[in-house]
Amino acid sequence: MSTYNVRLHRILAAPPEKVFRAFTDADAFASWLPPYGFVAKVHEMNVKTGGVYKMSFINFSTGNGHSFGGEYIEIIPNELLKYTDKFDDPNLPGEMITTIKLRAVLCGTELIATQEGIPSAIPAEMCYLGWQESLDKLKRLVEPNIPDA
Repeated sequence: MSTYNVRLHRILAAPPEKVFRAFTDADAFASWLPPYGFVAKVHEMNVKTGGVYKMSFINFSTGNGHSFGGEYIEIIPNELLKYTDKFDDPNLPGEMITTIKLRAVLCGTELIATQEGIPSAIPAEMCYLGWQESLDKLKRLVEPNIPDA
């Protein structure tokens, strides 16, 4: 089965520490990662080099879902997350590698997301659409500056 890669770039009006936390806090990750129309459940999340994670996306309309997980390969707090992704579904074989690079910029954080080894069974435009939706939800999570009550 052939594979392909995607790359997305965003500027977020939030500091790198807050954006990094959105990738490493299980509740936050589950709130923004699934594309619109899906909910997520994090089953395990041990954010350290060599640590593993496992989660599921469930289609809210149908109740059908899929599970995936992987291992954290490299972590530099507030700068870099690199981890593997592998679907439980045998029809989506192989291992993907996701790299998230964060860099402080004048107005917040530059985010570059790269996903390599995506199975060709997943249409590229659907992968891009899913990432665009997820990054929109990430923006809505990290950009508000809500003071303590």
